[in-house]
Amino acid sequence: MKLFGTDGVRGEAGSFLTAELAMRVAMAAGIYFRERARTKKILVGKDTRRSGYMIENAIVSGLTAVGYDVVQIGPMPTPAIAFLTENMRCDAGIMISASHNSFEDNGIKFFDAHGNKLSEEIEAQIEAIANDRERLVEGYVTGKMIGSAKRIDDVIGRYIIQLKNSFSRDLTLQGLRIVLDTANGAGYLVGPTVLEELGAEVIVLHDKPNGFNINEACGATHTKDLRHAVKKYRADIGLALDGDADRLIVVDEHGDEIDGDQILGALALYLHKNGQLRGGGIVTTVMSNQALEDMMEAHGLKLYRANVGDKYVLEQMREHGINFGGEQSGHIVMSDFAKTGDGLVSALQILGLLLTSGGKASKLLRPFALYPQKLVNIKVEIKKPLNQIEGLEEELRLAEASHLRHLIRYSGTENKLRILLEGKDAKAMENCMERLVDFFKKALNG
Repeated sequence: MKLFGTDGVRGEAGSFLTAELAMRVAMAAGIYFRERARTKKILVGKDTRRSGYMIENAIVSGLTAVGYDVVQIGPMPTPAIAFLTENMRCDAGIMISASHNSFEDNGIKFFDAHGNKLSEEIEAQIEAIANDRERLVEGYVTGKMIGSAKRIDDVIGRYIIQLKNSFSRDLTLQGLRIVLDTANGAGYLVGPTVLEELGAEVIVLHDKPNGFNINEACGATHTKDLRHAVKKYRADIGLALDGDADRLIVVDEHGDEIDGDQILGALALYLHKNGQLRGGGIVTTVMSNQALEDMMEAHGLKLYRANVGDKYVLEQMREHGINFGGEQSGHIVMSDFAKTGDGLVSALQILGLLLTSGGKASKLLRPFALYPQKLVNIKVEIKKPLNQIEGLEEELRLAEASHLRHLIRYSGTENKLRILLEGKDAKAMENCMERLVDFFKKALNG
């Protein structure tokens, strides 16, 4: 059975992601990492889903069964797990989260001793162990070799210090009014705390998790409440995290959501102006708007495109010696401060841009106009290989004849097909999208 997708192991808790599977995957990871062990410690954190209790206990059982000591830190953002794994000298870190998905789903993400997400090769090795019953049984330890588990509740302070260190000591948020939507997720404590400690007036939305309301009509994927609150309270800016706080969506002072590519462009120019952009460019994904690439070229900067997923962005950043990249969806990677997308690090850099530039979010965070682009998601029962769908090549040729850029792919975390079209002729794009949606609904759902 295929376990790892584009961001760890993810699926419906209790059906796909059962306690048994979580324990088996944890045992496999423990067997893999103990061959390279330095400290025999693994860090485990989670978001606020009810199913996190079940999965956490199963993971702890699996790791201790193969000889690992486990440090449990409770609800914390995904980027905090990446930071703390390295900071606390652990052999690996595990985050229990399904990110922006609804509460029914959950997931398991792994980090190595340096706080980096695992490569596909390492994930494949762990998956092979998890599917090998004999290897798992051989991995059991006995007697004094069995691991221990302890819970630590005060690590939030370490992460807050790390966040504040990413913000210029010459700046203060004093005088800024910020609306923050924490999506009833993992950032519900640390997010408001760090902004308030830096001097901001913070109006917090959706910070009362109950195990079932994570991402429910709130956060990065649902900004209606945030947009309304920014206008109601006359805030300077609105910030929305997702369930594990590795994504950020920004709303300007008028209550209008700002596109993720425009945020990437604004931050790239800000870092370049300050001499902080290394590698002569940035890394985005195949989803990013062509207008971002054109703007970068106009400033003598290069844009590299990676596959969808912040770990692929990071791989190309390392390859090209670049310290900034991200995804249109709100994952922003600033490798000088974080090993993965970090919504709060991104927020502080954006606030630094506003403070040093002395302007409004509506202007400063939209440094270029987007080319018309449309993304449609179609629910599918089976992810049939695209190269096996009869008639698809002809449909794509028609799109290209209309000078439209297209990207069609299956989601790595959900049963959805994503269709992206982009071009300067909005009407041609709409017509093509209607035709493609109808084509795929018939081809994939009969």
